[in-house]
Amino acid sequence: MFIESPRYTERFGSIRLNHVQKVIALDSGLKSELPPHGAMGVIKINEETIKHFEDRMAIVIPVKDEKLKLIEGVVSGVPHDCLVIVVSNSQREKVDRFRMEGDALNQLCRFTVREALIAHQKDPAIGEAMGEAGYDDLLGTDGLVRDGKSEAMLIGLLMAKAAGKEYVGFIDADNYFPGAVLEYVRNYTAGFSLAQSPYSMVRILWQYKPKISGGLFFKKWGRVSEVTNKYLNDLISTRTGFETEVVKTGNAGEHAMSMKLAEILPYASGYAVEPQELVSIFEDFGGILPTKNPKVMDQGIDIFQIETRNPHLHEEKGDEHVQEMLLAAMSTIYHSPLCGAELKRVILAELVKQGILKDGEEPPHIHIATPPKKVNINKFINTIQRDFDKYHVLR
Repeated sequence: MFIESPRYTERFGSIRLNHVQKVIALDSGLKSELPPHGAMGVIKINEETIKHFEDRMAIVIPVKDEKLKLIEGVVSGVPHDCLVIVVSNSQREKVDRFRMEGDALNQLCRFTVREALIAHQKDPAIGEAMGEAGYDDLLGTDGLVRDGKSEAMLIGLLMAKAAGKEYVGFIDADNYFPGAVLEYVRNYTAGFSLAQSPYSMVRILWQYKPKISGGLFFKKWGRVSEVTNKYLNDLISTRTGFETEVVKTGNAGEHAMSMKLAEILPYASGYAVEPQELVSIFEDFGGILPTKNPKVMDQGIDIFQIETRNPHLHEEKGDEHVQEMLLAAMSTIYHSPLCGAELKRVILAELVKQGILKDGEEPPHIHIATPPKKVNINKFINTIQRDFDKYHVLR
């Protein structure tokens, strides 16, 4: 593929946060003579490089009562050499949607001779494995993993670690375009191939997010994204003294990390998970607060934001969903120790203006789980591997 070279990099402490890079072409051919390191501002990512990273990557797909056709489409778009991990919190009673998801995944894997894992978020064996690992942050009073997208992502992350993968990517299950899924993963590999540090993250910016209202309108920004990005940028600006607009992917559900980075980050519950990843990186590696990971600080963190060629069309979930996402995102920024009094005041004014909070109210604190590396991952892996066969769809 052809992708823009990073045109500018914002440096915040030991973080290298690259401005958006656009995909120029989805395929670069075998015979192209363009220099591989972008002498003309464009980088060619060879197919061999893409396949190198795909083979070392797991793609986690959190699912909750999505349409089966959507799930099948998303899985069909994941490159063949990636390990697919579906973590479902779909209903088991009346209609067993989880069984239906497993059957559909099994059929697709059988026809394409590929490997996949599928697990239910409420599986008692997973709750037991979390407990033995000391990962009580994820467990409810019933000993099972709590509800929430973040919790599903963490299950998938730990299963990817158990499978020996070096990179883990996340893709939402409500995507109508399998071709977009294929591009997301290729973009992940492009970012990882450009990283200077083993601690790296790639976040996807959709080129357009189409809306259907009388006709098809290719909207550039979602309602939540514009606000989240603004205040994440303000969080950086108030600490550097220089205004920036570098963050364009604050709510990126489609993103990937090297396993080395993924296992040292804390994870916020629910819709706060994606913006909290950035806030946590800013806190630990921005050079303002004492770092908990001095060795990582020396090597730095690389964050890439890559704009797709494919538009993103997903399920519309209504205004209430939008407000929940916005409140969660603002809470992560508001309660960060990097957030000063003036920025807190502006965030509160924004939430009142949006009709999410009333005067005098504050955003609720978000539950944040311990970084996976601080718990006994090996115990989780050992517990899961005893029953690993039951999660395999095809080997």
